[in-house]
Amino acid sequence: MAAAQTLIARQGDKLDQLLWREGGLGPGDLTRVLDANPGLADLGVILPLGTRVLVPSAPEATGTPVLPLVQLWS
Repeated sequence: MAAAQTLIARQGDKLDQLLWREGGLGPGDLTRVLDANPGLADLGVILPLGTRVLVPSAPEATGTPVLPLVQLWS
C-alpha cells in the first residue's frame, strides 16, 4: 500500500489535473481525495495557488481474481 502524500497546486491547476500530473491518479480517485479534504470542493474549479491536497493511501485490493484476457482473433 502506498503512503499518503500531499500535493501542492500550481497557478491555474484544477483538481483532476493536479492529481494526474503529480500523483498519476485518474477520475476514479477524485471521490477518495475529496472525502479526505473537507472544503476542497468549495474552493472552486481552479484551485488557489499553493493549495495543499492530501491524497490518502489507496485502499488495499479486495483479492478479486483477475480474469484472463480473451482475444477473438489472433
